[in-house]
Amino acid sequence: MRIYSDKKSLRRKILKSRDSISLTEREKKDVLIKHTLFSMPEFKNADTILFYASFRTEVETISMIDESLKMGKQVAVPKVDKERHKLRLYEIKNIGELSSGYMGIPEPSLSAVRLMNLDDIDVVIVPGAGFDYSGNRLGYGAGYYDILLSENKKKIPVIALAYEEQLVDSIPSEIHDVRMGMIITDKRVIKT
Repeated sequence: MRIYSDKKSLRRKILKSRDSISLTEREKKDVLIKHTLFSMPEFKNADTILFYASFRTEVETISMIDESLKMGKQVAVPKVDKERHKLRLYEIKNIGELSSGYMGIPEPSLSAVRLMNLDDIDVVIVPGAGFDYSGNRLGYGAGYYDILLSENKKKIPVIALAYEEQLVDSIPSEIHDVRMGMIITDKRVIKT
């Protein structure tokens, strides 16, 4: 139970720091992060990208999704399946296919025809509350991304997007936690 309480208080502290970044500053940081991501070979070479749909003060991805679609890339966005406690991946064709879903997070509301598997994805873009320099991720507490990424058998690149304010020296990790392959911030790229 010690790790859980440490994670909970650490999550609160990091999110408070992230939330305190002004909108103007966040917008500047978002542009830098987007530019770095779009210049990475992992992104350039990917045909199919799993993006999270940004929510609240997360690194903004809606414009990234839109631009990726305009570039001709196939884009998938997750939807929470509470019954099965997992993320289901749906291909979207435009931003208009996203609407408020689980906890108010933008999600696709599409038919099963658009369902995709993790094996269909070339690169995964992951959100998080916080990250450390070893690639450990502090999520929001439900474990959805850890469950999804534990199915990553073909070693799909996993890239986290974060503001510098979300980096800490160490995040307590457990056996089921999945590490990030790379973290892109507004100031650097951390390869783990």
